[in-house]
Amino acid sequence: MRLAIVQTRPEFGSTRANLQSAIELMESERADLYVLPELFNTGYNFIDTAEVESVAERTDGPTFQAIARFAKDRACYVAYGFAEKTNRLFNSAALVGPDGLIGLYRKIHLFDRETLLFEQGDLGFPVFDLPFGRVGMMICFDWIYPESARSLALQGAQLVLHPSNLVLPYCPDAMVTRCLESRVFSATANRVGTENRGGVNLRFIGTSEVVSPRGEIMVRLEREEPAVGVVEVDLAEARSKRINQYNDLLAGRRPDQYTS
Repeated sequence: MRLAIVQTRPEFGSTRANLQSAIELMESERADLYVLPELFNTGYNFIDTAEVESVAERTDGPTFQAIARFAKDRACYVAYGFAEKTNRLFNSAALVGPDGLIGLYRKIHLFDRETLLFEQGDLGFPVFDLPFGRVGMMICFDWIYPESARSLALQGAQLVLHPSNLVLPYCPDAMVTRCLESRVFSATANRVGTENRGGVNLRFIGTSEVVSPRGEIMVRLEREEPAVGVVEVDLAEARSKRINQYNDLLAGRRPDQYTS
């Protein structure tokens, strides 16, 4: 299957323009599965919850409708991050296919001021069956907790979809370790640009990437520009967790010896 990471440069609050530019980037490359960044349609650097409320959407909102049309027209799948509105506000990611919504993830490990703006996720780490394999989702700062990717791997995920708005420099290299320790693929879709709002200045690091179960960086984008990276992957490579005759990375776990 052809896997695409879509690196965008959203303008804060310009949801229609951000959505359109993301779709145009996806239209520039043919893929079976596209991964868009965290909060790709709104921007990230909210001053308060009132701002989040003003742009947050329900799962069937206008962003979903546009992405679902794209997925249906292209017979493909898209994972994207958005501000979700229920009776609460979540930093969420949706997975959409030709027949509509497949699943939802709500960010569990909130970063910095996100803790003031969003509720902690309450759906666990979900895994979904697609025609080409099993995929799971996490969002941005979830990367720093090994349990995030490991939870997905233990449920059979072969590919971790990772919408992100990275400002710390460590994640691109750390995802090599996440993939090695659980023998999974990962697709980190980050954004570029800066947002200076309310006295908080954030610069996003780009470097969106796809990493293999062997820790190989299959593609890594530049730090400054919007772009799409596409690679051919066979998710069957992530089925075996064996690294030699005696060591299976998941079967060899010793939960009875671990402390929580």
